[in-house]
Amino acid sequence: MDKGTVQDLKFYSEALQEELLLYIYVPANYSPLYKYNILIASDGKDYFQLGGITKLADELIDDYEIENLIIAFVPYKDIKDRRLKYIPSGEQHEAYLRFLAHELVPYLDAEYSTYQMGMGRGVIGDSMAATASLMAALKYPSIFGKVILQSPYVDEDVLQAVENFKDPGAISIYHIVGKEEDKVVTMDKTIKDFLTPNRQLHNLMLDKGFSIFYEEFNGNHTWKYWKPDLRRALIENFN
Repeated sequence: MDKGTVQDLKFYSEALQEELLLYIYVPANYSPLYKYNILIASDGKDYFQLGGITKLADELIDDYEIENLIIAFVPYKDIKDRRLKYIPSGEQHEAYLRFLAHELVPYLDAEYSTYQMGMGRGVIGDSMAATASLMAALKYPSIFGKVILQSPYVDEDVLQAVENFKDPGAISIYHIVGKEEDKVVTMDKTIKDFLTPNRQLHNLMLDKGFSIFYEEFNGNHTWKYWKPDLRRALIENFN
């Protein structure tokens, strides 16, 4: 099996007014003669290191189980940075979404041969990174047509954004959460119920008429469960 390459990229964001270190996975079969889907991963370092998603993409592309795919990884700097950018109440949240839609996507479209349409682009995240991914698609549905949510952090701001969204047919949702996520120890050592608000989110999306894949797995809020789910997530969204 041929392995894709992972390129480091220093990227200055005007929206965020800072330089970010990104990773770009380009599959082994890359050729400008073909078109490629894009997947953007917030919590990028985690998807790269803990999720092993590049090795999985190599395998699935090699076996023709998914279409051609380029993955852009956007890491966070620290816990504070993650909160500022990923959740709707964070001071840099809107700027982060602008960076994804109006800076990163145009760069990828210019640099690589991509499907330049919403359904050719996906966003993925776990926990708060899933929140950022969902909010990006709700704000820019013509840019991001596929959303992969692994145990998203859901609060009233998220539910309100979904409630106010006018075009649920524009995006497809892949959404999982663990049945043991009713008592999640967060990074700031508080205990949160993720399961109940995720169920609320799912029911709201059903009512609104979104295209949804939803499952509650037997497990908790960890990569032990998110990593093995990635195979199905990629196949469901990019086959």
